[in-house]
Amino acid sequence: MYELTTLQESVRVPPKFLGEDAKESVKKALQETVEGFLDKELGIVLCVTGIKNVGEGKIIPGDGAVYYDTTFEALTYKPEIGEVSDGEIIELVEFGAFVRLGPIDGLVHISQITDEFMSYSKEGVIATKDGKRNVKVGDKVRVRIVTVSLKQTTASKLGLTMRQKGLGKLEWLTEEDEKKKKGKK
Repeated sequence: MYELTTLQESVRVPPKFLGEDAKESVKKALQETVEGFLDKELGIVLCVTGIKNVGEGKIIPGDGAVYYDTTFEALTYKPEIGEVSDGEIIELVEFGAFVRLGPIDGLVHISQITDEFMSYSKEGVIATKDGKRNVKVGDKVRVRIVTVSLKQTTASKLGLTMRQKGLGKLEWLTEEDEKKKKGKK
């Protein structure tokens, strides 16, 4: 889930940012230090959107930087179990498909793509035995998050499923909607 969050931090503003407006200097320092940071409570800090308050600067002898207590707003993303999201398949492997969900990737195990048996082919496609349904790199999909393990950004893991109603390759969902419309006429 994406969220605008208000945070407080003591920010070290290095000498290269000094000489500008204090708010601008603090924003640049925050962008370098907190963007991309992962916190188990907040999720991933995507970007600093604004500075609300900058306190008086403090200088520590021997350090050329200035430290400011500041209140700022940041856009964060924290994946939640049960959350439904649209994404894109970015990689296929024998055991499943990796799906990019904005700032983080998740894995749909091959057993969680459809209710039908699927297998991986050397052509880089995961398909049903009859070949009627398949997924490949670049396909747009709708998934549900079933497991979340937030660690360092590169070590974070999301488990995803596409087997539930309303989930799957977006083309499949469009086909199902068209079938329902034809059945009602």
